[in-house]
Amino acid sequence: MFDVTSIIQTGGLLLIAAIVFAESGMFVGFFFPGDTLLLTAGVFAAQGHLNLELAIIVIALSAIAGDNVGYHIGKHYGRRLFSKPDSLVFRQEYIQRAEKFYERWGSRTMLVAHFVPVVRTFAPPVAGVAKMNYKQYVLFDATGDTAWATIVTLIGYWFGTKIPNVDHYVLLAVAAVMTITLGPTLYHFTKALLEKRRK
Repeated sequence: MFDVTSIIQTGGLLLIAAIVFAESGMFVGFFFPGDTLLLTAGVFAAQGHLNLELAIIVIALSAIAGDNVGYHIGKHYGRRLFSKPDSLVFRQEYIQRAEKFYERWGSRTMLVAHFVPVVRTFAPPVAGVAKMNYKQYVLFDATGDTAWATIVTLIGYWFGTKIPNVDHYVLLAVAAVMTITLGPTLYHFTKALLEKRRK
């Protein structure tokens, strides 16, 4: 289990940037505490340990960079990458989940992908395999990543300014954020699954 407080205290913005980049650029996002990291960064900013504006900019740029690496890997290596057998890090179910999400939402996927764990890791290479127009990809992806970096970090900042010793309750805040961000997705996915079974 990652101790996000120690991560931020030890590595600061540089380590935050490396972890956010690795979520999509190295396909290991589900191992890293993405949303928790952003929330904690927001809390630390509220306590004066980080510069809020700089943190948001670094997080957004790292996410964009990682996503673009993921896109190009998907575009150039395509199905050779996706045909790999399951391993500790790489599992077909992750790819399939991202593909279904992309098929359903198309280019809009990149607007919301970073709000959804696992999907944010594999949506960029799926977009690359699908040969999504790169200019369109960059526009949608950069918008979505910037929104994710801003919203989640600001939620952490808000908690940090309103609740004393909020750093002790970061996991509860993460659960709340996950419920908010995953709720609509899970609703539509469940609805589509039930409709398919009725056919």
